[in-house]
Amino acid sequence: MIMITKKFKQFFKPGAEVLTGLRSRLRYLILAVVLLAQLGCADWMDLLPPSGLTREEFWKSKEDVEAVLMGTYSTFASMDNLLFIHGEARGDMVTDDINLDQNIKNMMIGNIYSDNWLSNWENFYKVINYCNEVIENAPDVKEIDKTFTDYKLRGYMSEAYFLRGLAYFYLVRIYKDVPFITTPSETDDAEFYVSKTNGDVILDSIYNDLEYARNYLSDDYISLMEIKGRASREACEALMADISLWRFDYPAVVEHVTNIEMSEKKFELMPSSLWFEIYYPGNSVESIFEFQFDERQNQRNQLYGLTNVNARNFDPSPIAIQMFARKYTLEPFRGEDISIRKNSETDYSIWKFVGMAPDGSTTRSSVIQNSANFIVYRFADVLLMKAEALSQMGQYTEALNIINDIRTRAGVPLIAIQNSAVAFEDAILEERALELAFEGKRWFDLVRMGRRDDYARKDKLVESIIRNVPSTQKRILGSKLTNPLGWYMPIYKTELERNLNLVQNPYYNR
Repeated sequence: MIMITKKFKQFFKPGAEVLTGLRSRLRYLILAVVLLAQLGCADWMDLLPPSGLTREEFWKSKEDVEAVLMGTYSTFASMDNLLFIHGEARGDMVTDDINLDQNIKNMMIGNIYSDNWLSNWENFYKVINYCNEVIENAPDVKEIDKTFTDYKLRGYMSEAYFLRGLAYFYLVRIYKDVPFITTPSETDDAEFYVSKTNGDVILDSIYNDLEYARNYLSDDYISLMEIKGRASREACEALMADISLWRFDYPAVVEHVTNIEMSEKKFELMPSSLWFEIYYPGNSVESIFEFQFDERQNQRNQLYGLTNVNARNFDPSPIAIQMFARKYTLEPFRGEDISIRKNSETDYSIWKFVGMAPDGSTTRSSVIQNSANFIVYRFADVLLMKAEALSQMGQYTEALNIINDIRTRAGVPLIAIQNSAVAFEDAILEERALELAFEGKRWFDLVRMGRRDDYARKDKLVESIIRNVPSTQKRILGSKLTNPLGWYMPIYKTELERNLNLVQNPYYNR
């Protein structure tokens, strides 16, 4: 374990904010090392800087660069609870149970204020600053370490571009406009008072970074955890497809997903009978990129604690129960005992991250309870992105073929859809809800639909959300959601107090 001097202990105090906390490269490097030590090291994450670091001793070798990069993956993985909450809590597939944090409950019913900890973007900017450190310092390291090849340099920097791009994509979807920081802090006394940048401008920039990065991401990962858990060309294509779909650039979506389909890695839909292996043991042939966890290596996710029945935090919503429970529908490979578990006639829980078999009874044993990976992209996800893009381009036959391929794998009847963009949009939203339930996708899918064609289907988003809340709250929440600016989170109160260049998201100034 790296020793932390008194000078650096103050950095770890609760509530430290990102825009005034981005003060020192060394502080971030120390934090990266500490996180690595806390999370443990798999074979591909075993390069740690030596103890007793000073600024002059670091950034001397390719191992230093890789250590910070691995710290970035670990930090991002440790945010799995945030990725889940922001992707699901405001949607219609989950509901709250008695032990759920009140701040999350408030978020779910639209009572969101700037003092809600879920509006704190600090952890996203920690990831971004690690990436900025790698991008800025790695070229200088190559001049010192003669064993640091151009190939390795470009690969490490491309991984950093990918992770930074993913972090900013989450930020833009959650907050809309955010500070756009692409350089690390240079000195201990530097202050970052950065104003917001338009979210579309940020997406343009990170997309350009990804166009560069996809050409240099490594293909020589050895272990399965590396292959599925580190940025690859196909992971980059998936992120570019997702960004393109958010921007409604449909030809680009088709191009990026087609590149994945043509990849020599031959991604496939898992066979029907093996569908649950996407989650246990994970890293399936369908997986494109997922954050890795191995509790035996002290790498623990937070999904088990959020979704297991005894925790009483998140439950499947009545809508999700109607989609998956046997008494309502037949979903032989995605339904009851697989996506959800029936505990009693009136009680269901989420099963994907809790079970180790598609039987609703075999839970993960104590040594692997917190080992379910957080899947960022898998093949079914990107295929449905392509179907959405094709249908919006009027290529209905091709889109329907993809939807029915997914349904065939799921063991459910094929469907016919009226040849209209709206009809296909509804069918694809339904299929994504079934296929990707509780994987941190639903809220972003609904917001994307609501934004399309100058908010033409805003009412559909409102309708989808309010059906999930008690009748006494439907009118209030529906009124709040009619303003699209309310779909985004406020800026954290303390950030506004510390950075006078920040302006609160307009919806929350009322």
